[in-house]
Amino acid sequence: MRPEAAGRAERGFLAFYALAWAGSVIAYMPFLTLLLPVRIEWLAGNQAVGWLALITLLGAVASSLSNIAFGWLSDLSGRRRPWVLGGLAVSSTLLLAAPRVESLWGLCALVVAWQAGVNMLIGPLSAWAGDQVPDGYKGLLGGLLALAPASGALAGALVTMPYFGPQIGIASAAASGFARHAVVVLLVAACLAPLLLFGKDGGFRPAVGAIRVERQVTRAWLGAMATRMWLARLMVQISEALLFAYLYLWLRSVDPMLGPAGIARILTLAVVLGAPSALLAGRWADRHGRPVAPLVASALVAALALVGMGLSQTPGQALVSYLALGVATSVFLALHSAQTLRVLPDGARRGRNLGLFNLTNTLPSLLTPALTVMLVPRIGFSGLFHLLAVLALGAAALLVRWPRHERKTMA
Repeated sequence: MRPEAAGRAERGFLAFYALAWAGSVIAYMPFLTLLLPVRIEWLAGNQAVGWLALITLLGAVASSLSNIAFGWLSDLSGRRRPWVLGGLAVSSTLLLAAPRVESLWGLCALVVAWQAGVNMLIGPLSAWAGDQVPDGYKGLLGGLLALAPASGALAGALVTMPYFGPQIGIASAAASGFARHAVVVLLVAACLAPLLLFGKDGGFRPAVGAIRVERQVTRAWLGAMATRMWLARLMVQISEALLFAYLYLWLRSVDPMLGPAGIARILTLAVVLGAPSALLAGRWADRHGRPVAPLVASALVAALALVGMGLSQTPGQALVSYLALGVATSVFLALHSAQTLRVLPDGARRGRNLGLFNLTNTLPSLLTPALTVMLVPRIGFSGLFHLLAVLALGAAALLVRWPRHERKTMA
């Protein structure tokens, strides 16, 4: 294939993949953040908080294990498409069944099975990009991935509109639940259809840059690079999870007049600003051959923003600092997901290895409830933010100190 035609094919795959990845986020975000809590509140009443915590915990465990398992199975089978299609079918069927479940233990079992179905989709889908996207497009890939959270948020806003039944709430959960869930299923299917129909899945070929890396760098070096990337992401994810556990209360403490609607707008603005920032940073990294530089810069900005949040004296200072943090973490997490594909030491086990990387997303959600209870009453919000800034600086330090030879091979 001529270089021009190859470039068009790769950009076409990227477009299909970005849409599919947005669909994978839509597959879980509206349900976990809106539809599931409403259903639990309908069934559990004043015990909803405890049941939500239990179901979330069991779901997170199922998510972690199934992501590794299905990623590994797709490695062994040599194909991604059948697993993604199967995950779409299973998760969609269970999502449509959720409004019909009338017991809390039944809902708990359904959520565990649904998490397995969603990760049957997400695990192989994550590896599919590594199979087909060359290193020269990894930055663009990361920037496109940053669009997905905004898609999930918009889908959540869509399914809570009154067009799909009475305004969402306890009284209307049973009456309008199925229609809202059906809308989510249709959106996910529409986003995934182009990739499933037209995306290349002809076995695993190492990206051009990956072939060069494997020839010049030992497997041990690649493993060390992957370990640094894993630890750096874990630090940033812990920072983000700890922050969001108390974000609402902190924003209310700096501006008592700020209500839930205002806070929701601030969170949405951070996501909206983060997506184009990640896209620009990713394209810059591709053009200059510096894949790690935007990760280091965004981690440093996140650290400075956290210090600014800890020192804020006015609502304006607090909001500007938070927006800087939101944009920085969006850039870091999106580009990190793409650049991680460069350093996995075994392309034939890419799905399994990405499942292990996915633990950096789920472990913080298991750790942060206990950490927040221990830390905030003792050190306050200011102390918490400064502690999180240290974690962000640690992530930057892990990535900025690439050995020189490794840095060249990643370029």
